[in-house]
Amino acid sequence: QVTLVESGGGVVQPGGSLRLSCEGSGRTLSRNTMAWFRQAPGTGRELIGATNWSGDSTKIADSVKGRFTISRDNARKTVYLEMNSLKPEDTAVYYCAAGVSSKMVVIGRPDVWGQGTQVTVSS
Repeated sequence: QVTLVESGGGVVQPGGSLRLSCEGSGRTLSRNTMAWFRQAPGTGRELIGATNWSGDSTKIADSVKGRFTISRDNARKTVYLEMNSLKPEDTAVYYCAAGVSSKMVVIGRPDVWGQGTQVTVSS
């Protein structure tokens, strides 16, 4: 059994930065693809970024490219989402996801989801 717990969300002004963390517990996640999604009110869940098990292959959505970075630390069973130059349209609940199949993870069908953390960008 694996659980994922996100942290680091909050309220930030436009142009500000936040770093989200997702810590896994239970079995090792070192062979899992891990990803971040977000969901704004009234919209579907959007893939923001994903990283393979070693962290040497990452994918970032065009909507946040150049502003967001995904990374992982397998020793800590943690994946991070560094968010810079935040905009009001980045406001959403951010979810962490993990799965053995990268193809399933990136289409929103991972083995496990975190509970989500709210990010609000507002002046």
